[in-house]
Amino acid sequence: MTYESAIQALGDPTRRTVFERLRGGPRSVGDLASDLPVSRPAVSQHLRVLENAGLVRARRQGTRNFYSVNGEGLAELRAYFEGFWDEALAAFKAAAESEGGEDEPDDG
Repeated sequence: MTYESAIQALGDPTRRTVFERLRGGPRSVGDLASDLPVSRPAVSQHLRVLENAGLVRARRQGTRNFYSVNGEGLAELRAYFEGFWDEALAAFKAAAESEGGEDEPDDG
């Protein structure tokens, strides 16, 4: 998985909703589809995209698949976004230090 495929997968609002519903733990396709305005086959398609992007995992139990968040895929996506935070903090520190080195204007 790459962060690009994860971001692209989460770009669809229905797919994001399906992904967010997995926060509480593993769920079946039927359970996920029960209160969504899309069909079970559509939910299965969304889950396949999320799985291919590395964001969810499927576990077969009998005749049903249960989907859950893939912590490894989520960690990679998180690391990508944290890189922005690290860069922003470094830029803020550099700006603060450069402003702190200037002489204050004399009001007198």
